[in-house]
Amino acid sequence: MYYYNLIWCLLAQGGLPMYVASRGLYNLKPPTVFVPPCIKEDVEKLLDIHRTMGQVELNLDLVALDVGETYELRNDIVVRPFRTHHVIPSQGYVVYSVRKKLKKQYIHLKGKQIEKLKKSGVEITDIVLSPEVAFTGDTTAEYMLDPRNADALRAKILITEATFLDDGYSIDHARQHGHTHLSEIIENVQWIRNKAVLLTHFSSRYSIEDIRQAVSKLQSKLSAKVVPLTEGFKSMHT
Repeated sequence: MYYYNLIWCLLAQGGLPMYVASRGLYNLKPPTVFVPPCIKEDVEKLLDIHRTMGQVELNLDLVALDVGETYELRNDIVVRPFRTHHVIPSQGYVVYSVRKKLKKQYIHLKGKQIEKLKKSGVEITDIVLSPEVAFTGDTTAEYMLDPRNADALRAKILITEATFLDDGYSIDHARQHGHTHLSEIIENVQWIRNKAVLLTHFSSRYSIEDIRQAVSKLQSKLSAKVVPLTEGFKSMHT
């Protein structure tokens, strides 16, 4: 469950001060929040302003993590950023579970033989990273075409945006504003190997019915379970 708490830290970056303050209010452990190195100083300034104006502590662990780097949350969970594309510096994150697997050349050995090798200092295991959760944040669909982002598209859960859902806004419009059009996801379903896809960040012009109807089009093309995050959106019937 640890990495789910981490993902909520990532999801909350848009309202970071409020999120951190809320955790403090309920006496929860300060969150770990990752940001691209190029904006860490600005985020720290933003937090300082909120501390001064709100007279609150806002305790958190703000970590600058760049693409290509790995951060160990604990011995069985690590996180790695991947490249995304927005109008401001951005990156996504993949959370991996870590396990050790016996090397192939030792599989035929019996327990006592393996134990003897281990005591002699021989490295008998390989480290295996399994992508569990991927989070894109605001981005164009371009990240889906980057081979270096393959782990994001094979994690058990992919949390990604779908700001625009219909012909009311074009794909070019979505790209110019650093966002993804649902039709682009549909066009690239062959790359999606996730077990579940959580869609977020829909334009406020849409109703819950609009979102569900649009998402059903993606679901018909995709074997993964598709879940729209519709909290805060209104029904056309209310």
